[in-house]
Amino acid sequence: MLKHAMKIVLLCALAAPGINVAQESSAAKPSAELRLRIDPSTPGKHRAVPAVVWLEPLQGTLALPFVPSGNYTLMQKNRSFIPHLQVIPVGSVVKFPNADPFFHNVFSLFEGKRFDLGLYEAGSSRSVTFSREGASYIFCNIHPEMSAVVLAVSTPLYSLVAADGTFDLQGVPPGDYRMRLWIEGVPQSTLEGLRRNLHFPGGVLDVGTVSVPIAPPEYMDHTNKFGKPYDTHTPSAY
Repeated sequence: MLKHAMKIVLLCALAAPGINVAQESSAAKPSAELRLRIDPSTPGKHRAVPAVVWLEPLQGTLALPFVPSGNYTLMQKNRSFIPHLQVIPVGSVVKFPNADPFFHNVFSLFEGKRFDLGLYEAGSSRSVTFSREGASYIFCNIHPEMSAVVLAVSTPLYSLVAADGTFDLQGVPPGDYRMRLWIEGVPQSTLEGLRRNLHFPGGVLDVGTVSVPIAPPEYMDHTNKFGKPYDTHTPSAY
């Protein structure tokens, strides 16, 4: 059961010219700014929830290039993936180095890119090309506590949620966009219902407030790569 909910407050406002968090934009043209805040609707202390907002240009709006560059790495260290969340351009290659003194078996069989890197030892590395758009949920077949997400998108207009639950996406060229969200623990069907078509003419656009169910930590439990529960009673040899 999804036991928690949060509210998302969205606001689009005119920003200073030439500010862009992702790619270069023309300094001669005014740019817009998307502001979004995650506000838990239930009282008490809440765990931080990884989330991403991005804008897909609609017909008639210039699409900024988002070309893979540099090295994208999802490190395995201390039985964790570092970072837990990584946003990359579609077509990027991500390296999975093993910095632990034991074996790992990285796999993803849930949406996004499906792969199984097999068992590989300390000090070695494997790579995966993320050729399609979407979120890939990544685990280790040996250590159930390990999890990560790689989100492949086709636009540089994205923002990760800050520690205080806010987004600040600057440098949006004027035009029409589809706003999309990924929030850990929220079902894909719910995320699809949060999509909004937005027009950025300048000035302020109040998009409103929506409530989103957030899964409790136990909801994120997963099976191994064979679709079976992990054997948590027998200590792993790795």
